Amino acid sequence: MNTVSRPSAAELPPEMHSALDWSAYSQVGLGDAYAGIPKSGGDFARAVALCMGNRACQRKERGVMCPSFRVTDDPEHSTHARILALKAALNGELGDDPFNDPRLVQALDLCVSCKGCKRECPNGVDMSALKIEAQAQRNARHGVPLRERLIATLPRLLHGLPGLGMALRLRNRMPWMRSLGERLFGIAAARELPQPAAHAFSDALAVSEVQDGREVVLLLDTWTRYFEPEVAEDALVVLRAAGYRVIVAQAGEADHDPARPLCCGRTWLAAGMTAQAQAEAARLLTALMPHVEAGRPIIGLEPSCLLSLKDEYRQLGLDKVQVERLAKQAQLIEDFLAAEHAAKRLKLELRAMPDAHVLVHGHCHQKAFGGMKAVRKLLGLVPQLRVELVEASCCGMAGSFGYEAEHHEISMRMAEDALLPAVRAAPEAMVLADGYSCRQQIKAGAGREARHVVSLLREALAAPQAASESAPPTTESLSTS
Repeated sequence: MNTVSRPSAAELPPEMHSALDWSAYSQVGLGDAYAGIPKSGGDFARAVALCMGNRACQRKERGVMCPSFRVTDDPEHSTHARILALKAALNGELGDDPFNDPRLVQALDLCVSCKGCKRECPNGVDMSALKIEAQAQRNARHGVPLRERLIATLPRLLHGLPGLGMALRLRNRMPWMRSLGERLFGIAAARELPQPAAHAFSDALAVSEVQDGREVVLLLDTWTRYFEPEVAEDALVVLRAAGYRVIVAQAGEADHDPARPLCCGRTWLAAGMTAQAQAEAARLLTALMPHVEAGRPIIGLEPSCLLSLKDEYRQLGLDKVQVERLAKQAQLIEDFLAAEHAAKRLKLELRAMPDAHVLVHGHCHQKAFGGMKAVRKLLGLVPQLRVELVEASCCGMAGSFGYEAEHHEISMRMAEDALLPAVRAAPEAMVLADGYSCRQQIKAGAGREARHVVSLLREALAAPQAASESAPPTTESLSTS
């Protein structure tokens, strides 16, 4: 991206009011005359200035970074180019509406918020968070586009609109509805939209049969609760088989809407709707703090949801002490079980699976937090199981990215870069992927049903168990007929 000469201070845009808390970057570049910090933007500008032009994002060795560059071979679609565009915006080179300037919008367009750069960039540039801020700035001036608003509010719609499942099923069956949806909302007609399960996860199943043992808290995400409740049931079975007393996280009685399931706020964050994300995060934090104070581990199943508690929550203006305490106790289920095994506390009897071969695809956020080591260690507890990790970047679905009409084609190119060929090359293997969107992409591109790691663990239990022998068969209905 070519930049013009730096403007004078009089030409700079007015100082922006950041949507996220960037104070963690307040010391970046202090005393360094060559730090390249933009002239406006405060601590946000300092976060942008972390990039030192190493251009590791424009290489294709092992790792995740940078999915868009990997499939386009265009430096303009790399973290480095996005930083140059953000610097131009904060230096006044993109006019008085810099976050809506086509040059910046185009630079950020193919970023899938994989967090690969936060782990693999030598300076840890957090392009995922930088993109959220840029989107929030554009929203503040121009409003939130309809498609992004609909996707962001999906967790609430699933709770409040029982007929949503029926509407999604009709859309998938009728080509004219697919086409209309693409014209009106920009949802790719070529995509099969996921449909909610006939019945969402029932909190009645959360009645624990284990009356003693260590207490743990299972935090359910929207996708598990409404689309794949069987994964939540598998987690309950595995945790109880290991002797834990499971408490499913729920809103407290003092909550303004206690019947509505808890949500991490990730969909609002992705849309740059930071105020709404902060409200959801504060609600979740309030519900979880009694468990944190009691020393109970907080266990999640969906990487993008659970890891938000350990990452983005630090930038949402919440109580910093509470957020740090929560971050220390929040773990994905494989991280928790692997740590329990390392501490010699895990009592999980698993049978041998001598004929089983599993192909494991890691969620980008799992990789960014170094979580694949725990997955490998946990699967290594299953006797004679043959485990193979796919060396791939982002699957390309990236939340809603792959469903967006303008991104469908490049989403599939990302999947075809390494993931889908590996899946097709192992037709006899069981495919594992902890990310819900990853499983959807594998199904769309290879016609294979991928499973969550915890589902394999349930299958491997030496003594198979039901999710609940005593819980009543009550469920939250989501009509899809």
